[in-house]
Amino acid sequence: MNSNHGFFDRFGGKYVAEVLKRPLDELEEAFRHFSRDPKFSAELQEIRRDYIGRETPLLFAPRATEHLGGAQIYIKLEGLANTGAHKINNAIGQVLLAKYMGKKRIIAETGAGQHGVATAAACAKLGLDCTVYMGEVDVRRQQPNVAAMELYGAKVRSVTSGSRTLKDAVNEAMRDWASNPDSTHYVLGSALGPAPFPDIVRSFQSIIGEEVKAQCEERNIDVAAMIACVGGGSNSIGFFSPFLQQKSPRLIGVEAGGIGPKIGENACRMLGNASRESIIQGYKSRFLVDEDGNSLPTRSISAGLDYIGIGPQLAALGESGRIEFVSATDKEALEAVLFFAQKEGVLFALESAHAGAAAMKIAKEIPQDKAIVINMSGRGDKDVFITSPEFRPEEWKRFLQSELQRLNEQKDIHNAKLLGETANA
Repeated sequence: MNSNHGFFDRFGGKYVAEVLKRPLDELEEAFRHFSRDPKFSAELQEIRRDYIGRETPLLFAPRATEHLGGAQIYIKLEGLANTGAHKINNAIGQVLLAKYMGKKRIIAETGAGQHGVATAAACAKLGLDCTVYMGEVDVRRQQPNVAAMELYGAKVRSVTSGSRTLKDAVNEAMRDWASNPDSTHYVLGSALGPAPFPDIVRSFQSIIGEEVKAQCEERNIDVAAMIACVGGGSNSIGFFSPFLQQKSPRLIGVEAGGIGPKIGENACRMLGNASRESIIQGYKSRFLVDEDGNSLPTRSISAGLDYIGIGPQLAALGESGRIEFVSATDKEALEAVLFFAQKEGVLFALESAHAGAAAMKIAKEIPQDKAIVINMSGRGDKDVFITSPEFRPEEWKRFLQSELQRLNEQKDIHNAKLLGETANA
């Protein structure tokens, strides 16, 4: 399942400046070596069990199943992994690999913030310095995750160039790595970028699909379809990985439909005709770019899906037809958040809710003795600053106003105390 010298059909590759070729080659050699090292594998397995909390449950959703009136609905609860999402699988694997390589410093990019949180936590666990690059727009809309990264001891660098989102955070992380290749490892968070990152990320995330396969076999679940959201693609390629060489089940990737079909209203790379084959950020894939290769604007309520490109293996699998691509709008994702919260007591992240929305659409098409498995790649408490203004705008506005008033009052009290201490000095 690995790439063919870094390529998946015509997608992939290692299109980087000379300064990055050596660290990439070093990384590829180290990954091949340590992935066969019993000591590395044993330590990774122990961390997965005792720190991440693997295996994560496969939850049958009876009320959702009854309401939708078709296939049995199952949910892979990656949101119960430590740090709240699938991102920890790859982060802990790469940080452990970097430690075995003798690196002292870790850098990462993040969009929704979950990869940044996971990398910061992994660095805290394993004792490495951590810097996370995050677009200014995402910093603003994902403050809870920014706070969590800083609590873990990471330095969060707000990126103010370009669209100030995930694409620009990747660019800044790449620049940092090019300047500090000997001491630093770049923990790329999705199954994209220059080789060998797509193979490495898929390998560490494939634990999701391996668990699903074993859980379904143990419980005699007849799976008709597996559904995952697709931004860059780490959760989906890991979820789908053990099934790629089979003709079934159906593998369905869900892109961000945003607010409409026009350019700048969504982040669909495999659907429609807005994307182009291009080479960006070190790899060849399908990107939302214009005729001159300039990035087009994207839009999604979910920061983790708001990206111009898609992982090269997913692009190849989409073109071959093994993975079906659909989209869900912002509105449908919000509806899915409410549906699964109120029917099953499971709070989907906005990214994962795109997969939930797609399952809600196709459930009736599938017989009742068959199953749909949704990858809940993360939980939605991180999205409270986005979902609350949608679901309860007036209450949220009053809450923010009261918090601002409280903070100002605290500041006034603190300043008055300082003045008093100065006067008595």
